[in-house]
Amino acid sequence: MVRACRSWYHRHLADRPFSDQHGGVTVTQPDARTDAWTGARTDAQPDARTDAWTGARAGRPGKPRADVRPGAPERIPPGDRRAELAAFLRTRRGRVTPQDVGLPPGSRRRTPGLRREEVAQLAGVGVTWYTWLEQGRPINASTQVLDAISRTLRLDQAEHEHLYRLADVPAVAETEGDRGLEPETRTILDQLGPLPAAVYNARYDLMAWNATYERLFPGTTTQPPATRNALWQLFTTRDCCNPVVNREEELPQMVATLRAGFGRHLGEPAWTEFVRRLSAASPDFARMWATHDVARPGSRMKIFQHCTAGLIRTVSTSLALSSPPEARMVVYTPLDDESRERIAWLRAHPDVPAVDHTH
Repeated sequence: MVRACRSWYHRHLADRPFSDQHGGVTVTQPDARTDAWTGARTDAQPDARTDAWTGARAGRPGKPRADVRPGAPERIPPGDRRAELAAFLRTRRGRVTPQDVGLPPGSRRRTPGLRREEVAQLAGVGVTWYTWLEQGRPINASTQVLDAISRTLRLDQAEHEHLYRLADVPAVAETEGDRGLEPETRTILDQLGPLPAAVYNARYDLMAWNATYERLFPGTTTQPPATRNALWQLFTTRDCCNPVVNREEELPQMVATLRAGFGRHLGEPAWTEFVRRLSAASPDFARMWATHDVARPGSRMKIFQHCTAGLIRTVSTSLALSSPPEARMVVYTPLDDESRERIAWLRAHPDVPAVDHTH
């Protein structure tokens, strides 16, 4: 009987803390191997396969855990500047191949483009820090680090500036106000009479135009203010009535220019609502918007089709205005004599219809 009790004791109680009853109160003697504050075993060895900073298994890229490292920034909800920055970095990283930066392609890549660890290594920053940046966590980035990331991801000038704005590094750009155009701007538009010319804001809202522009694009100038927008008209007009011939080249460029402007106006209701409405109205716009491409306004070749005057080839020149903020004057110069003659013919025949059928 004694042997049986001793055997049962060694199997079930020998490794447990000793308890004693005193007046209904249990007094427990702490195990020397147990921490008095946490209850954790002090003789436990850390798993050598687990990274102390990220909580990831060694040998495999892991996601940082905010609860592992004291002071780690928390994740943030979508829809603000950091979420936009995170999406932009992910799309740019997926665009650069290992061969572009002199790395072997490897055979076990699950996604196109560089890995986060590769971007961090090439830019000279920590893997955990870059991962947090790409996850949109609230961390600060210096201009030196942003420049290094920009070089690694091969960003052009417009993308580089966009990265700075999303990281909230430059001074906040002056927002669009309610001020109208300066009188001198309207005078210049009128003096450019032989050439179509108009003033747009950064959202492509049509703010002013001259008579020649109205002859070429009556479908836009006659719209109510809510839809008097170049992008809205180009993406929602049927192909048979769309005045721009080279849409495949020009529409992505215009959306990229809009995206760059959007980075300066994150959180502004007018911008957010415009993007939401146009995305709902045009799947093509929604697809282009999702690429996160950015561009700067510049000279572009624009080919227009007028139902009566015919094909008109022009080059558009974008001129920045001092007021209102971010407004620009776009002038369309004919590329050949035939196009110049057709524009002159439109000016001489103001009653010519812009379309030859109705829907």
